[in-house]
Amino acid sequence: MAEIQVHQGQSHSHVHTHAESDPTGARVGVMVGVIGVLLAVTTIAAHREHTAAVIHRTESNDQWAFYQAKKSREYASDVAGQLLQALGTDAVRIEPALNKLKASQEKYTADAKEIKEQAEDKDRESQRAEKFAVRYDIGEGLLELGLVLSSLYFLGRRRFLPIVGGISALVGIVVAVSPWVLM
Repeated sequence: MAEIQVHQGQSHSHVHTHAESDPTGARVGVMVGVIGVLLAVTTIAAHREHTAAVIHRTESNDQWAFYQAKKSREYASDVAGQLLQALGTDAVRIEPALNKLKASQEKYTADAKEIKEQAEDKDRESQRAEKFAVRYDIGEGLLELGLVLSSLYFLGRRRFLPIVGGISALVGIVVAVSPWVLM
């Protein structure tokens, strides 16, 4: 709320706001508000990207575990087929079992290839989210610095504080949006 000063002793009461007596302070106040809003948006974006990175990493790990299971089954089918050939004496009797094992091995090989591609996609998604999150974190830090430096104007009335704070905030914004520009 704007501070109202009422001067007594004049025949007509003269009322003016604090903003009129300190126009720089009013501009710095608006700048601090804008930086605060940008900081809030950047913080939310950083949190969302960190969460996305964790989710993608978990999905990737699940896919890699599934891939390992398929590769183990593929290997077990291969070993079983080799054992059957080595120990089998009647080719007519072992032929159906060998064909079934060979078909299973081929299915596990194909499944594993598809699962590996999915796991690699999830790895890429996780890495992308981690890069975004780091940029948002750096932007967030610079925006916080800009907010604090600009706010210090109200304590010391030093004009360089909001200038340096504004520069820090601008750099923070550039860093935060850079992943979108560089994609």
